[in-house]
Amino acid sequence: MKIGRVSGVEIHLNNAFLALLGLFFVAGVLGKGLIAFTVVLLHELAHVAAARHFGVHVEDIELLPFGGVCHMGSEVVFDPSREVRVAFAGPAANLLLAGFGITLNNYGFWDNELGHFFLQCNLLVAAFNLLPALPLDGGRIFRAYLARRVGFKQATYRAAWWGQFWGAVIVLCGTAGLAMEVSGLDIPIIGIFLFYAATREKSLASYHFIRHLAQKKEELAKAGVLPGEPLVSFETVRLGDLIRAFVPQRFHVILLLDKNWQYRGVVSEAQVIDALLSQGVDTPVGSVLKLR
Repeated sequence: MKIGRVSGVEIHLNNAFLALLGLFFVAGVLGKGLIAFTVVLLHELAHVAAARHFGVHVEDIELLPFGGVCHMGSEVVFDPSREVRVAFAGPAANLLLAGFGITLNNYGFWDNELGHFFLQCNLLVAAFNLLPALPLDGGRIFRAYLARRVGFKQATYRAAWWGQFWGAVIVLCGTAGLAMEVSGLDIPIIGIFLFYAATREKSLASYHFIRHLAQKKEELAKAGVLPGEPLVSFETVRLGDLIRAFVPQRFHVILLLDKNWQYRGVVSEAQVIDALLSQGVDTPVGSVLKLR
């Protein structure tokens, strides 16, 4: 549900978040629900501010029970250093808000019930979003770290798996807490949506990776030079397997060997991308030599 626009960025409220606010209303603590809404919104606006500072296009914001999702241009995903800075902006904003709340308390501008909830909410949102699990901020930082070592696609799979893991753990713990009457329905809801969002990130990994490969060609054409990364491969290796070794912000040159370990030739990442898009992932990389 669209609820407004800030600086040209549309803000959407997920139905699950709306249901969560309804739970706060039924429980007679709507004030706390509005505080949670404000904390999550400010968290996401911090991402928007950081993204624009680093020249990243922001499409819209979707507020979810565990925080939110800021839909940005793909350039931030494929630049690990920018992704880390933009991802950390959200938890950093929550920590600053918590510090602001403590300052208000020290000067007497404080409501004991709502003030403490505001403080707890900011600390919980910051801590939760720093879990190394996609689509949380910590998951994006974790993926940026892994991408330099195992490639973007594999890094996405690993970080999304941790998102599914933590989602399942939260659902189980929340259900147990609900049964023992020590927590509410909001905890299992958060876990379900974390698991769902992580699964969605995992399913989009291949799509994002193909976009990443195509975009790298544009980056090379624009910059004129990129750091190189040599690889050695047998000519029978599938393109789908070869590209798993590709890492962000490096242009790969692949030396090909036949089954007798004899030199067959050299192909570039651009040639591999063209063959991948035109012939598919099952094409052996050796066939790229025949296309030149």
